[in-house]
Amino acid sequence: MSVWIAAMRPKTLPAAVVPIVVGTAVARASGGVAWGPALAALAGAIAIQIGTNFANDVFDAEKGADGPDRLGPTRAVSAGLISAGAMKRAMALAFGVACVFGVYLVTVAGWPIAAVGIASVLAGIAYTGGPYPLGYNGLGDVFVMIFFGFVAVGGTAFVQLGHVPCLAWWAAVPVGALATAIIVVNNLRDRVGDERVGKRTLAVRFGREGALVEYAALLLVAYIVPAGLALTGRPLAALPLLTVPLAISRVKRLVGAVTGDEFNGLLAATGALLALHGLLFAVGLAL
Repeated sequence: MSVWIAAMRPKTLPAAVVPIVVGTAVARASGGVAWGPALAALAGAIAIQIGTNFANDVFDAEKGADGPDRLGPTRAVSAGLISAGAMKRAMALAFGVACVFGVYLVTVAGWPIAAVGIASVLAGIAYTGGPYPLGYNGLGDVFVMIFFGFVAVGGTAFVQLGHVPCLAWWAAVPVGALATAIIVVNNLRDRVGDERVGKRTLAVRFGREGALVEYAALLLVAYIVPAGLALTGRPLAALPLLTVPLAISRVKRLVGAVTGDEFNGLLAATGALLALHGLLFAVGLAL
């Protein structure tokens, strides 16, 4: 069981939870919370994240991306702990669970949610699988920004309000930026191995310096938007600014990171920053 829990990559789950929490706060600020759809969106998002993690594990193993020189945590399929077939069945189960919640959300909010759900599942598979894997062609960062930012936050607001308010688009930016920052750390850590197998992430294309600039820029954006909302009539939206010292420390740590343990610790720390920033942002928007 512990092997399966590790394969779910629990430290990545804030990237699934925070957009739903912020999207629900947007709904609260724009008309009211509908708890049934909110909780269904949360469960569906977690299931899609787990399914995507399973897909990454098996498809990266099949492509040889998780070789013996890997700096990150052990991946179950490449290490022989779980068979490729079993991982693919688990992936299908996770996406199936997401679809169950999706059916409920379709009854609540209509067929646009079906399109969003199908696109999310396909993107989760296509991140490392299929004929044109997004992560292998430098599109992983864009995928995360779109689906963990705009789609997740906007979709959560939509299933509760019946429309996507302007506030949701703005609120999606810092959430998506911090989720993308997690991927930047991952790709910077794996840059050498990824280049060896032809995985052309942005960290491979633009090198270490480019990845450092991207990480710092994403964190900067995550604070510019709350500050802007605070200046335009939502003063409590500035609550995430309390975490600026944490963001600065993470940028400094990434600049000096060399070993696998340093990168892995920073992955968890960036996820924790996303969780704390998102919680404060949600509170500020809701109040």
